[in-house]
Amino acid sequence: MDAVEINRAVTLEDRNWWYRERRTILRRVATRLGTPGKALDLGAAGGGNTRVLLELGWDAMAVDTSDPALAVAAQRGVPAVKADLCALPFDSASRDLVIALDVLEHIEDDATAAAEMARVLRPGGTAFVAVPCDMRLWSSHDEVLGHVRRYDRAGLRKVLEGAGFRIERLWSWNVLMRPIAAMRRKNATGCDLEDLPGPVNAALGLVVATERFLPVGGLPGVSLMVEAKVP
Repeated sequence: MDAVEINRAVTLEDRNWWYRERRTILRRVATRLGTPGKALDLGAAGGGNTRVLLELGWDAMAVDTSDPALAVAAQRGVPAVKADLCALPFDSASRDLVIALDVLEHIEDDATAAAEMARVLRPGGTAFVAVPCDMRLWSSHDEVLGHVRRYDRAGLRKVLEGAGFRIERLWSWNVLMRPIAAMRRKNATGCDLEDLPGPVNAALGLVVATERFLPVGGLPGVSLMVEAKVP
């Protein structure tokens, strides 16, 4: 993502329904892991997700390749470091949790990035990964955001298992909104995340939040999410 898109994302992430629900899911995943340890937020942009981990008591650090993103993280008081996600400057087996939320799709060599995630995790450590799914949804939205690909389940599983991970859970997210997303992206001319009027934003947030209670994770969605462990 370039500086314009990073600033756009940072402006939106505190209130937009999509970012808010994704942070809720992260909070649930991180809480379920038990006692907080050391964590990395890869491709952290302005550190919005890193802040969730910090609030939960994790010793968390934002990692990104973008100077504008790191500057925003620093302004927010988020510990951050600039690093190539395919060559992380951290000791092997030194972290308990690594998150990469909408990151792998930006990286040409996603296999190496996944291997680095596995390398820095301790045995039994967890990776929480989210990616956009299904190349049938490819549009200018992906091009503006600098995506290399969208994933299917088999492709994402292959990348993570090839890096040494054991998949604990793999599910679709943003399932209920997929028909709307597919329709919008047919005529898309850029990123479709936008600052919405309060009632609209709240309504969309309510729709996507209902997926927490519905058995829809096996249906086609807009994103895939994975919890995986290093054996």
